Amino acid sequence: MTSQSQGIQQLLQAEKRAKDKVEEAKKRKGKRLKQAKEEAIAEIDHYRLQREKEFRNKQTNFNLDYTLILRKHYDVFVVMGSQGNLSAKIEEQTTETIRNLTSSYHKNMESMMKKLLNTICDINPEVHPNFRHAV
Repeated sequence: MTSQSQGIQQLLQAEKRAKDKVEEAKKRKGKRLKQAKEEAIAEIDHYRLQREKEFRNKQTNFNLDYTLILRKHYDVFVVMGSQGNLSAKIEEQTTETIRNLTSSYHKNMESMMKKLLNTICDINPEVHPNFRHAV
């Protein structure tokens, strides 16, 4: 009987050691995951700062350098210095284009309506060349 209780005690102790090892492994895994997450966040922050620095440098260079741009759509040379100036020029050109389109619309609307109505209303009934008269 004592050998049975001794065997049971050994099994319980072995189970406890196994449980402790599993708990320890879970803790190590949690620490590794936490460390990996922190490293990833640090790497992302480093990359973000690097890209923001590059962006600021490019933006500064764009704002400081006077750039000559050929606008093919308008056939105009525009000299720009800053983004605010660019925005104002684009707004002005857009307004001018809208004004031109509106005046062109009003100028040509009546003649186009007449042409459209003439095409629709002047019907010349003809027999289709592929029509075969059934005998």
